[in-house]
Amino acid sequence: MIETRLILNCLSLLILVVQVTRPVCVEVPSETEAVLGNTMKLTCISCMKREEVNAETRVDWYYVLPSETDLPIFQYDRQPQDLDGPWKGRLLWNGSKDLQDVSISIINVTYNDSGTYKCEVFRQFNFDFYTPSVRDTKIIELVVREEASEDTTALYSEIMMYVLLVFLTFWLLVEMIYCYRKISKSDEQTQDNAADYLAIPSENKENPGAPCEVLSPHLWLFGRRKQNELLEGTEGVSKNCQLAGI
Repeated sequence: MIETRLILNCLSLLILVVQVTRPVCVEVPSETEAVLGNTMKLTCISCMKREEVNAETRVDWYYVLPSETDLPIFQYDRQPQDLDGPWKGRLLWNGSKDLQDVSISIINVTYNDSGTYKCEVFRQFNFDFYTPSVRDTKIIELVVREEASEDTTALYSEIMMYVLLVFLTFWLLVEMIYCYRKISKSDEQTQDNAADYLAIPSENKENPGAPCEVLSPHLWLFGRRKQNELLEGTEGVSKNCQLAGI
């Protein structure tokens, strides 16, 4: 029982460590620096609090002009639509199937692509007698550079990721060694108990507490043959006991 319990605990620990979890939506900000001539992703993530609820989603992308006028450049309404304008043919839909990630990408970035972009997400939820709606807006300030600048944040994040992986691997190894030693110790105790049991004489195993009874000398009156028959029919008498007077 102890060995089985230890194995189940170890397996539960391993499952908790390496279990496959379902994807979780996290709203992360978009990158704001683009390299001239490269492809730039404008990240826009709008998470749903209850993913199991059906909702109709529409996404509108705008470029904010210096006059603070919103210029429509891209739209998603059941399917992606590349609108007319300076960005026509250079915008690609880069969103997810569940429409929580509604990002787009700019191909062949130019200096004219610098500026403010607005992502508006409109959702209408479908209930039996109630159809609420929600609107979410993300603002991205894009700067186009000739060469990519050094990103120290990404370097530090990569270093911390490797440190965390090494720590988790070492911790998992220690837990496996601990469980293995516990199981080995339990096996040794079981073997010792079995060896002690085998060392007990078979007479004591069959009748561990049987008292030694002494037969009365009066049995001689019935003769040796009668005495032997009585001895064979007597139960619980130890074989180490001797007949009195024989």
